[in-house]
Parts: sequence; structure tokens; C-alpha cells
Amino acid sequence: MPRCSVTRRVHFNAAHRVHNPKFSDEWNRKTFGECNNPNYHGHNYELELTVEGEVDPDTGYVMDLNLLKELAQERLLRHLDHRNLNLDVPWFRDLIPTSENIAVVCWRELRAVLPATLALRLRLWETPRNYVDYQGT
Repeated sequence: MPRCSVTRRVHFNAAHRVHNPKFSDEWNRKTFGECNNPNYHGHNYELELTVEGEVDPDTGYVMDLNLLKELAQERLLRHLDHRNLNLDVPWFRDLIPTSENIAVVCWRELRAVLPATLALRLRLWETPRNYVDYQGT
């Protein structure tokens, strides 16, 4: 069967502070600059969820994108949207909520509920000019 990739884009708004408590405030300010604002700062994140696999001859789908949308809502967006990642989201209690770490956490959460036959890649846009790609290890 032919293989294809399909992508669903979802959106969430969240605040965060990039700060490593193992180091001094001075080190954090110097390392992370404005992203270390003690009062946090926010982003309008765009998250592209791409699954790749064989086209099902019965449906013509790699995966029903409505199902992918529902999984994203349940597994990711309800935890992330309109939240302070540092304070409200347990995934980041001991993990700095950088775009890289957000992408890895999102990948792990979705990977856990997708069929093993599907490959998963994520692209997380933090700004219109900055994004992170992650496809697992």
C-alpha cells in the first residue's frame, strides 16, 4: 500500500518562564534574557501533528484527522491551553518549559495513544519565526 503523511494543526495559548532553579537569578537572566521574566510571558503556539503510515484501502485514510484532532484536544490542549506551564501543568514541575521540552512532552503524550504502525512527527511554532521539530527517539 502507498504511504502518506497527514497533518493536523492545533493552537494553544500559554504562559511560561524559562528558568533553571539550579542556578542563580543572575545566571538565569544572562542565559535566558527576556524569557526569564519572573512575571512570565506568553505565546500563541501552533502545533502541527503529522502521522505517517500506509493508506487504508477501506477508508482511503492514513488516519482520520477528526480522531487526531480529538486526541490532541484530550491529551494535550486541555492541559496546555490558557495555562501557565510552570505553575499549572504537572509535566513541567521539574522540566523547563522550553519549546523543545514542550514538543517532546506533546510527542510522548500522543505517541502513547496512536497505533504503533503510525510514525509521529511534531512541529511546534512558538512564534511565526521560531519552531521546533521532534519525531521521537
